[in-house]
Amino acid sequence: MKKIYRILFIVLICFTLIIIGSTFFIVLAQQQVTSAASGIEGIWEGRLKVPGIELRIVCKISKNPNGTLTATLDSPDQGVTDIPVEKVMVKDNDLYMEINSLGGIFEGKISSDFLTIEGQWKQSGQILPLIVKRVNTAIEILRPQEPKKPYPYLEEEVIYENKEAKITLAGTLTLPSKEGSFPVVLLITGSGPQDRNETVFGHHPFLVLGDYLTRQGIAVLRVDDRGVGGSTGDFSQATSEDFASDVLAGIEYLKARKEINPRKIGLIGHSEGGIIAPMVAVKSPDVAFIILMAGTGLTGEEILYLQTGLISKEMGISEKDITKNLQLNNKIFSVIKEEEDNKIVEEKIRQIFMTYWEDLSEEEKSKIGNPEDYLKAQLQSLLSPWFRFFLTYDPQPTLSKVNCPVLAINGEKDLQVPPKENLSAIKEALQTGGNENFTIKELPGLNHLFQTAQTGVPAEYAKIEETISPEVLKIISDWILEQTRDK
Repeated sequence: MKKIYRILFIVLICFTLIIIGSTFFIVLAQQQVTSAASGIEGIWEGRLKVPGIELRIVCKISKNPNGTLTATLDSPDQGVTDIPVEKVMVKDNDLYMEINSLGGIFEGKISSDFLTIEGQWKQSGQILPLIVKRVNTAIEILRPQEPKKPYPYLEEEVIYENKEAKITLAGTLTLPSKEGSFPVVLLITGSGPQDRNETVFGHHPFLVLGDYLTRQGIAVLRVDDRGVGGSTGDFSQATSEDFASDVLAGIEYLKARKEINPRKIGLIGHSEGGIIAPMVAVKSPDVAFIILMAGTGLTGEEILYLQTGLISKEMGISEKDITKNLQLNNKIFSVIKEEEDNKIVEEKIRQIFMTYWEDLSEEEKSKIGNPEDYLKAQLQSLLSPWFRFFLTYDPQPTLSKVNCPVLAINGEKDLQVPPKENLSAIKEALQTGGNENFTIKELPGLNHLFQTAQTGVPAEYAKIEETISPEVLKIISDWILEQTRDK
């Protein structure tokens, strides 16, 4: 099974929910090196200055018995560790590291005392200065909330089919005990290829949430997205509607389990999962309740404008540049909405971007790097079926048809799905549809991942040891138990 790594790079065109960032796969290879490599072994740490933030980078270089070098990278501030480097070469005190599938290269000059490497990080056409220095130990990432085995409940690996899509879905079902008929929740991940634990920035939110709920007597099913982990299918061609069909398959599976009370099946959706859960609730009478964790009440386009403005402002980007970026996004989104042919869209976006490029200063151009490489990286996501769907989908008509109980929660410091605009839109839609059993909560001091946060910017997520606020865990658990208790 391939490992999935996520790394966040802030770019001028903000085109998707930043919580997931870019996904890439890396394989480990070995290269012959010269004798100059004898002093390069060890741990090296530096700071990559991305507009608005600094990201710590840790490089661990070692030598194999046959004399070849191998290396891994960590990005502690994004919770990513042990990324295998594909190519490592040293010659005449020059270090070259290459990760082909990422499109990332580090080239640096090793100091004569082998204590410093001064060079450049290159990715997607961008060139950023990076100096790394030798350190004795790597930065430790602490996640105190993660449960440790043995668990005081049952855990079972499960596989079931989505017959309509002709794929299999793999997940983990946790049950309070062997005997009983339990209420259950199926967890729905946010945007991007997610594993069953919704692993992001070194955190495993769904592992922590599932553990807490199961200890309270609630069964939990958490599942790898299609095309991720043990699940089959092509994630790159799927939209939120396709993921909704995967959730429906999960409900059918749960109904067949004797340990599950079929009248007490609920859904918890985080971020994009908060779009999917209402879709499924409208389609399936078996959904007894839904919980929207940072779910949206606005179109994807509205979310992206709000998100871009809020995060950029918090990162210290000027109002002038924020306005410029929003105007650029507006032009690009208009083309995507108006044109169905991807070739026409690509050409029009290219024209828009190159016009924008010509107006940039030399300093701004240097931050982007090669415009063709940069544009290619953006187009891959902008033209995906998922983005086309997300950009125009309005969740309000679906929310107005949801009849089951709803809990909608957002963090007050959520800059990705701003709470006031989205919670009010969700409330309005539920009221329009006549739903009288819903609870709306804006939770002070919490970010998009429901961590206790200072600013709410994504760059903060990995630095926070807390995975989910204990208050949130209790709110969710208490509400589920209230909805599912026998009356």
